[in-house]
Amino acid sequence: MRAMDRAFKDLFNVEKALQGVNMAGRTDTSIIQDAMKKYGIHYSEPIFQQYKEQYYRYIAEEIQVDHPEKMIMNGIQELLETLEKRQDIVLALLTGNWEKSGRIKLAHFGLDRYFEFGAFADDSGIRNDLLPFAIKRFQERYGYVPDKRHTYIIGDTPADINCAKPYDVVSVAVAAAHYSRHELLVYEPDYLFDDFSDLQEVTKIF
Repeated sequence: MRAMDRAFKDLFNVEKALQGVNMAGRTDTSIIQDAMKKYGIHYSEPIFQQYKEQYYRYIAEEIQVDHPEKMIMNGIQELLETLEKRQDIVLALLTGNWEKSGRIKLAHFGLDRYFEFGAFADDSGIRNDLLPFAIKRFQERYGYVPDKRHTYIIGDTPADINCAKPYDVVSVAVAAAHYSRHELLVYEPDYLFDDFSDLQEVTKIF
């Protein structure tokens, strides 16, 4: 948010434009387009690209700032290490971030190396449109389309659950961040965890 605010101030002279905006599970594209609309700023592709480049510079700076909530969630490192070693599992990143900024965030924690491909806000500003991009890139690498019920979308927001349902793939929710177990349960994920600290229990679903 700090990086987005700084870029917005530079380009559009609006202070703290993103304060109070719910970003969880949304695409960066939709967040910024909504903010531009809110302040009556005309959208154009050149301006939008200029904003993104400015944001990339700032996110690289802001990710270095200490904050008590900036951490790897319980079990994530161990889970990724375990799944990476399995020959029957391919890891990909489906995120509402633009790819460059998403990888800057992951690289700060040493997690970017687990994800060679995926789907990003660069592909579409609509979160529910992202899975086909990830599937297409999987198919290009491995030569076949994965079975729907062997495809898992794992995330900590309702948007992660919702973007699995139209494609009949498995939704795995984890109540480790902004949304509680009760709040996520309303969206009927296939699996729901409080966190990923119990590695054996989590890997059972695969």
